[in-house]
Amino acid sequence: MKVCIIGTGYVGLVTGACLAELGNNIICVDNDEGKIEMLKRGEIPIYEPGLEEMIRNCQAKKRISFTTSIADGVKASEIVFIAVSTPARPDGSADLTAVATVARQVAENLNGYKIVVDKSTVPVKTGEKVAETIRRYRADSVEFDIVSNPEFLREGSAIYDTFHPDRIVIGTESPKAARILTELYKPLQAPVIVTDVNSAEIIKHASNSFLATKISFANALARICEKAGANVEEVTRGMGLDKRIGTQFLNAGIGYGGSCFPKDVSAFIKISEELGYDFRLLKEVENINHEQIQFFFEKIKEVLWILEGKQLGVLGLAFKPNTDDMRNAPSVALIRMLLKEGAKVKAYDPQAMKRARQELETIQYCDDPYQVADSSEALIILSEWNEFKEMDLERIKRLLHHPIIIDGRNIYDPARMKELGFVYHCVGRS
Repeated sequence: MKVCIIGTGYVGLVTGACLAELGNNIICVDNDEGKIEMLKRGEIPIYEPGLEEMIRNCQAKKRISFTTSIADGVKASEIVFIAVSTPARPDGSADLTAVATVARQVAENLNGYKIVVDKSTVPVKTGEKVAETIRRYRADSVEFDIVSNPEFLREGSAIYDTFHPDRIVIGTESPKAARILTELYKPLQAPVIVTDVNSAEIIKHASNSFLATKISFANALARICEKAGANVEEVTRGMGLDKRIGTQFLNAGIGYGGSCFPKDVSAFIKISEELGYDFRLLKEVENINHEQIQFFFEKIKEVLWILEGKQLGVLGLAFKPNTDDMRNAPSVALIRMLLKEGAKVKAYDPQAMKRARQELETIQYCDDPYQVADSSEALIILSEWNEFKEMDLERIKRLLHHPIIIDGRNIYDPARMKELGFVYHCVGRS
C-alpha cells in the first residue's frame, strides 16, 4: 500500500520503517529540513536498535523516502498517518497544535479518498476535531475516513514491538477503513480490535496509565519493604506469578520517565477532569513517582552524609536502557539535586550523553564506566544497561575512592556485592 507518515519522531520513523520492511511504499514527512536531509543520507536522528539498518535497507529497495512536503506525501498515498508530537502543557493537558496544523494541511491536499490515521497519543474526542477540521478545509467534498490507531511501542525495543504486537487497535466508524487497515497489518498476524474512535483513544491513555500505576505500586512497596526488612523483588515475584497480575512493570527503582508515561498520566488526569471525573488514583501515582526521586536522593545523603565537595560517579542518563531519550529522565532531577548540595558529578551513558549535555552542562562526561569510577566517593546507578551489569566489579572497586555503590535499578545481587567487599545500597532490598 501507499502510505504517508507525517512526523519523523520515534513513532513516525519506526512505523514508517517497519511498514516499508513489510513491502509497502512509504513517504515520511517532517517540517524539519535538517532532519529530512539526515534521513535522506541514511542517518538516524535518534537511537533505536536496528532502525538505521532497516531504513537504509528500505531506501536501497526504494520502499521509503523522505520529504518536507505534506502535499507530496498526501497526494501520493492512500493512507495518511499523523504521528506528530503532542507535548504536555504546564497544566498537564496535551498540546494538539501540531495535530490541528497537520489536519488542515491534509485537508487542503486531498485529491481523492484517504484514510487519515491518528497515530499520535491524543485525548479522547481528538478524532472528532480532526474530522471537523478536514471537512472545513477540504476542497469540494472529497471523501475521507478517520481512524485512531494508537501505538504501544517501547523505546529500545520498538521494532520488535511493531512486528510482535500484543494487539492492534483500530478505532473507526467506517467498515471500509477498518477493512483496509486490517489488511495493512495482516502480515503481523496479531489480534485486531476494531472499535469506535473514542474508545481507541482512551485505550492508549488507559494502558499507559495502568502500567505507570504498577510501577508506582512497586515503588511504594519498596519503601515498605525497606522499613520491614523485606525484599521487594521477592514480594513482586510472589505477586507477579499470579496470572491476574503478571510480572512486567513491577520492578522497583527510581521511578518512571520518558516521553510516554509522565505525559500520558498527566494528560489522562486532565482529560478525566474535563469530563467531570477526579481521577485521584492517578494523581497519587504521579505523587509516588515524583517522591521516588527524593526518596533515592535521601538514600544517597544517608550513605554519604555531607555531599559538599564530594566527587560522585553516575552511570546511566537516559530514562531507560537501549535509548538515548532524555525526556523526563530521572537522572536529570537527581543530578540537579546532587549539584545543588555541592557535589561534583562525573557521568557516563552508552548512548545519551549528547542529549544529556543539553540538560546537564556542568557535569563531567566520561568515556566509560571505569573513568566514572576513578577516584569517585561512590558510584550511583540510574539505568540498567547491560554494559553496567557486565562491568569488571573488581576493577571498579579498585578505582573507587571508597567501595560504595548506590544502585537505583537493583542490577546486582546484594550477597555477591557483599562478598566482593562493596558497601552496596539498593531499592527495597534489605
